[in-house]
Order: sequence, then C-alpha cells, then structure tokens
Amino acid sequence: MGQVWIDDTTLRDGEQTAGVVFANSEKVRLAQLLTEIGVPQIEVGIPAMGGDELEAIKEIVALDLPTSILAWNRAVISDLEASISTGVQAVAVSISASDIHIEHKLRRDRAWVLESIKRSVDFAKSRGLYVSLNAEDASRAEMEFLLEFALAGKEYGADRLRFCDTLGILDPFQSYERVKTIIEQTGLAVEMHTHDDFGLATANALAGVRAGAAYVNVTVNGLGERAGNAALEEVVMALKCIMGQDLGIHTSRLRELSEYVARAAGRPLSVSKAIVGDNVFAHESGIHADGVLKDPRNYEAFAPESVGMTRQLVIGKHSGSTMVKFKFQEFGITLSDEAADQILARVRRMAVQVKRSLFDKELMYIYQDYQRGNGQHA
Repeated sequence: MGQVWIDDTTLRDGEQTAGVVFANSEKVRLAQLLTEIGVPQIEVGIPAMGGDELEAIKEIVALDLPTSILAWNRAVISDLEASISTGVQAVAVSISASDIHIEHKLRRDRAWVLESIKRSVDFAKSRGLYVSLNAEDASRAEMEFLLEFALAGKEYGADRLRFCDTLGILDPFQSYERVKTIIEQTGLAVEMHTHDDFGLATANALAGVRAGAAYVNVTVNGLGERAGNAALEEVVMALKCIMGQDLGIHTSRLRELSEYVARAAGRPLSVSKAIVGDNVFAHESGIHADGVLKDPRNYEAFAPESVGMTRQLVIGKHSGSTMVKFKFQEFGITLSDEAADQILARVRRMAVQVKRSLFDKELMYIYQDYQRGNGQHA
C-alpha cells in the first residue's frame, strides 16, 4: 500500500441522506472542523444547485482553508462553469458507468458517455482544475467498458478515477479484484466510494486500499443515501490500528466531530456506533470489567483517549463483585468481600426490574439499604 488520502463528502453525499439539511453556517463550521483534524480534501457540495448551496460553497472557499476544496458536477459544461465561479481547486465529474444506468437512467449509449467524459474532463483540465472522474455504479459496470471509461478520462487528463459501489453490492474480495484490475490496466489513481447497504462499506473501502486505491471517499458517522457511506472515523481508525497506516488525522477529535455532525444532521449517535459510540468503552460484564481493570488492552482495541472518549465501568446485571468493590472505592467506600457479594445480589435484582444498568445514586440507595439491614447507620 502507498499513501492513502481521505476525501470527505459529508457536505455533499452526507447531506443527501433523506431528511438531512445543513444550515450554511453548519456547512462552514464542518469544513473548518474537517480541516482542523487534518482531512486533506473536502467535497463541499454541488454548485449547479445554486441558491444557498452555491453561497455556502463560496463562503467555504473564501476561508482559504489549508485543504483541497472539491465540488461535485455532472459531466456537463454548465455544471463545471458553476463550480469554477466558486473558486474551488478541484472538481468531481460524475457519470454512470453501468449499462443499467446508461440505458434506463440516462437513456443514452456507451458512446455518448465516453464523449461526455472527454468533453467535460478536457474542459475542466483546460481551466487548471484537479479532476476526479466518478464512475457511478461502477460495481455493476462491465469491466471491459469500465476500463474504456477510465482510459477515456486518463487521455484527457483526469487525475483519478472514483470507483463507486453505488448500491453497496460488492463484498471485499470483489472490491479488491476489481480495483486491482483497474489500477494494473489503466495506471490511474483510484478512489473508493462505498455504500453500506449490506453493512460492508468500510470493509470494501479497506479492500480497495489493499488493492492499491490511494483515496477513500467517506462521511462522518457514515451519513449518506439509504444505509449510508463508509464512515470517516471507521476508515481512519481501521487504517491506523489494523493496517498500520497513520493518515495524520487528529483522531483525538473524532468524537467531537461525530457529535457535531450528529447534532447538525438531527441523527443521534447510536450508543453502539463503531469507534465513537458510548458503548465502545463501556464495560459491564464481570469478566470483561475485571480484565479491563487489570489491563485495558485485554478488552479495548485502542485507547479511548485516542478518539476523544473516556472509559465507562458500568454496574448492572452482568457485573461481578470485583467491579462492585472498585465502583464503591470511587465513592470513597471500601467493601468487604461479603458486603460486595450481598450488594451485587441486590444490584442484579434491581437491574432486572429496571431493565438497565444502574446509576450511581441507585447504587448508593442499595448501599444504604444494605447498611440498615445490617444494623448500621447510612
């Protein structure tokens, strides 16, 4: 694997999530946050939409952020002219690569697609823009035509090919083979754009990287159409911790970034969201909690501080006496083994009744009841 670059599309594909709209001020702040954590390229939107979309993009460009600002376009000259008017340095030129899209969405033929690629890429390069040629629905395209598609872009100066698994239908093995073939046959840099319809977006993105893809298109929290896209936080941490590739992203701010996007999108973070969910570092099971107390590496793949999180030791039905003693030590109370066992029995009964782990105040009520039952003052 060579160097990998993140291209975040939360402001474009993320906002295409059904029911999600970012205010202009939120788009600007998100662009700033992404830049601050070290994202090297941001796909900020679609200038051809005009209105607030165009104004937000212009405002972001005017900030002169130390990152590449890319705008999305159809393979249409008027779209590219709208992008040029904003002052962006890079453009995505997107057009369908699969026969089902060409015939049933565009109602054209392959020859028209190739001509559109040549015309639009040539126009963008003549204006000094960096060009990502997006092969929409590439995962359903016939490989022979996909290679012809890529080579047409390369002939007119496209800087990379975005391989779009638009419906999220590939598995990692297929992703690897297809991306490897494209790179070997065309020599073009490839970007992975993967969707999560089968829960494989991050896995497919990583498979593409393993095959030689140099760019990954992501969204914060995996926002995106239908089931969403590969999540920035998942891709970055998986590359760093599993594949040994540190992208220079300030991962200690990932939770902050995820919380901001969740609020702006009106899509609360799931407690079990990979990397940044509350439960990632929450331990209740007696065996697990005991292991974490001895050495966090026993049950944590990475330190909570590395993504801006904190460890939570939770008391509930599955807790053990060691955890109960540790928790009460935090309250300044030292329990004997017998007291810990009796309190644990009460904890488990209450946890079943309320169907959750217990709050600190509830633990103290249990402790006070235990003391009264043993003739002690609370």
